[in-house]
Amino acid sequence: MKKWEYLTIKLETSGWLIGGNFNETKLDEYMNILGEDGWELVSAFDTNKNQGASKDIVAIFKREL
Repeated sequence: MKKWEYLTIKLETSGWLIGGNFNETKLDEYMNILGEDGWELVSAFDTNKNQGASKDIVAIFKREL
């Protein structure tokens, strides 16, 4: 049976009042570095700040042990 390890990263959004802006380039950098180390993105979602604005972007990765 395969065994996995998991990694979660969180990127904060920015913006006055509404929020919801985040640095896509930073996410790409994380994903490329992790991909080179064998990590695979399995899920990504945002957390709610208020009135539908995003507080954080959360990405979950896995790789085989």
